[in-house]
Amino acid sequence: MSYCQFANTLHSQKNHVHKVYHDTQYGFPIKTDNELFCRLVLEINQAGLSWTTILNKQESFRKAYSEFDIAKVAAYTETDRARLLADAGIIRNRLKINAAIENAKTILQLQLSHGSFKNWLTAHHPKTKDEWVKLFKKTFLFTGGEIVNEFLMSCGYLPGAHDKTCPIYKKVLAAQPKWNQKIKVKS
Repeated sequence: MSYCQFANTLHSQKNHVHKVYHDTQYGFPIKTDNELFCRLVLEINQAGLSWTTILNKQESFRKAYSEFDIAKVAAYTETDRARLLADAGIIRNRLKINAAIENAKTILQLQLSHGSFKNWLTAHHPKTKDEWVKLFKKTFLFTGGEIVNEFLMSCGYLPGAHDKTCPIYKKVLAAQPKWNQKIKVKS
């Protein structure tokens, strides 16, 4: 069985966090706004680090960021910012912490205007990577090209999460909404 190039290197390590992520999450649609927010925060925190590091810390991130409850994170105070900066279980970077809190506030506004963060993403789909990056830079903090690309690929809005020969590719495609499957087939 031919997995994606990186996943092939983990073939013998069935419980490796990155292999589990590749096989069960990467590229699959995310259904809830809190989980979309989670993925965005994790992608932002990955900047300059390995994704395996972030995956190893994801449970600590969940605890530190109130299970990624958008409303709770949006209401964080300076005391919460200080708590996050002192939490060795997460990435203690002031800019990334600030981005998570401010982006939660932005998502609350998108929920008011579009019903959900997911609806906002869907309303803008499909776009090219460059169009998405421009939109994200205008809307969110700390969202450069790679962060936006990985966020959107990881939750199924941009193609490329898996090689077409990878058995997970077909599972991801089958999990996509019907309107998105047609777009993926064309690309």
